[in-house]
Amino acid sequence: MELDPFPNKPAGEFICNVISNDWVNEEYKLVVLGAHKKALTAVAGQFFHLLCPTPDGAEVWMRRPMSVYRVDQSGGRIEFLYKSEGRGTRGIATLKSGDEFNIAGPLGVGFWLEPDWKNIVVLGRGVGLATLAPLSQMAFEAGVNVTALLSARNRDVVMSRDLFESYNADVIELIDTDGSSDVSNVKNIIEGLIKDQKADAFFTCGSNRLLNLLKDQGRKYGIPGQVAMEQLMVCGVGACYVCVRTFNVNNERVLRRVCREGPVFKMEETVGW
Repeated sequence: MELDPFPNKPAGEFICNVISNDWVNEEYKLVVLGAHKKALTAVAGQFFHLLCPTPDGAEVWMRRPMSVYRVDQSGGRIEFLYKSEGRGTRGIATLKSGDEFNIAGPLGVGFWLEPDWKNIVVLGRGVGLATLAPLSQMAFEAGVNVTALLSARNRDVVMSRDLFESYNADVIELIDTDGSSDVSNVKNIIEGLIKDQKADAFFTCGSNRLLNLLKDQGRKYGIPGQVAMEQLMVCGVGACYVCVRTFNVNNERVLRRVCREGPVFKMEETVGW
């Protein structure tokens, strides 16, 4: 049995105060919570299980997993960036300043940085960028340079650019409407970064197409990577096995729970779906 990479990370259930819950563009909102100090131990890539209110007042019987967007330990705040579309997230969208919000966590395995990595490439799309954005702070504090490739349908819904740039990341937008998000163009950008020695490791979330591209490049050039997996979850703590996926470890197929052994995994061990 594998050891938990974060054995000393406390998890608990917390009643947080909503500080703000505002739209950041036409599709996404950012909810900012005043949180207990134990909740503020969350690292990039970990998630919380949120007890969402519902728009019609009915009880929600399952919590919703959501990755951490930002943790402000000095200010006692934790932030979640989300798209208001399903029953749970539409419920979150109704929260107002001063409301209480029940969250459980931090849960799962987050991202990690190896000591010899000096330059990393972050490639994500849509809400997957909310999961990747905290990497910019982690890398900044470790003295690691970040090139962030942000993919979206159009420039109006590009996520997290301000947060990446606030931690000195080099940002490149990849947009569907101008063709810059085309796989061939993204591949050329990645190969240019590799040639310039700006890609010691890859990180991704939010697109199987981009994951497969990075896996191919990693395999070709011997570059490791990590991926935050998106998967349906129920319990969030590894008990129900709803989120099990297949991985290729040392040429053997292995079943792992995304909520417990992940949601962050080594990119080279993922199996296409």
